[in-house]
Amino acid sequence: MADVKLSKLVKAFGNVEIIHGIDLTISSGEFTVFVGPSGCGKSTLLRLIAGLEEATSGTVAIGGKDVTDVEPANRGIAMVFQSYALYPHMTVEENLGFGLKMNGVEKSVVQEKTRHASEILQLDKLMSRKPKELSGGQRQRVAIGRAIVRNPDVFLFDEPLSNLDAELRVEMRLEIGKLHHQLGNTMIYVTHDQVEAMTMADKIVVLKGGYVEQHGSPLELYTHPENLFVAGFIGSPRMNFMQVMLEANGAETTTVKLPDGQSVDLEFDTSAANIGDPLTLGLRPEDLSGLEGDFSFELKVALSEHLGGTSFLYGEYGDNDNFVVERSGSDRTKAGESVAVFANARSAYLFGKDEQAFRRRVEV
Repeated sequence: MADVKLSKLVKAFGNVEIIHGIDLTISSGEFTVFVGPSGCGKSTLLRLIAGLEEATSGTVAIGGKDVTDVEPANRGIAMVFQSYALYPHMTVEENLGFGLKMNGVEKSVVQEKTRHASEILQLDKLMSRKPKELSGGQRQRVAIGRAIVRNPDVFLFDEPLSNLDAELRVEMRLEIGKLHHQLGNTMIYVTHDQVEAMTMADKIVVLKGGYVEQHGSPLELYTHPENLFVAGFIGSPRMNFMQVMLEANGAETTTVKLPDGQSVDLEFDTSAANIGDPLTLGLRPEDLSGLEGDFSFELKVALSEHLGGTSFLYGEYGDNDNFVVERSGSDRTKAGESVAVFANARSAYLFGKDEQAFRRRVEV
């Protein structure tokens, strides 16, 4: 195991800077997930750690050693890609041990390491098969096994589940989580799927445009997003937003005016804002009720999704025509109906003109 420390790391292609001076520490044994939309720089950042991209400036340290100019093979890392990249003419056993064999490792050691990896990943009964005889999930386990046999300090995963169907993605999420628990190695995982990030990570790093927007535990990012982007990215379905106006700045409460004209008292410190400023109010679908709350509004339903144990109502309120409300599976609201939506002030989020979150006067 080893920690990973990035210091003022910059990557530019010509005159275009992709990674903008990132400072980040990943603790030894931590499962860290880089998440963000396409083009945010998460895969580039992973490749900089792996040594597959050359840093323009800044440093990468693994286990306290500066590896910025060290070849990938000597960094103590192993990488699992989106593509399985298995040798089609080799068996599972041969694929697992090929890298060690090419590095001149003794045959007995190769056999021991491949046996160990196959036991961890439950590949024992598949060792004589070739890739064409395996399912997508089995192929990905072989790719992961190829990394395990190297006994790296740090595992790097670059969207390894993107080629799998929904059921296999869930299955492999569990497998990788169990693997981390069993091995205890430092793992860095790249995905655009925030559900994967929330369910697998010890630490999530949210990236946007080559900058780190926020990092912390999944619960920390969910309950205390620092800005509008993180609030909208973490959580499924995403947080609802509406434009409100700052009506009053009291000693203990802040009053905002909702799109329908009603005034609502919230417990945020908005002393840096001015009366009349346009602000953004955030409400998570799962925090909304059909029964009671501190304030309510009417939602005109455009679509209802009934998923068994849960239902989602999509409709229009204010300037948001894709407002989402979570209800129980027994809800039978139909498109075209209007429903009352109740919310509690303590579950609301408030963001300023600069899209930064206001702090609650009393944290929940």
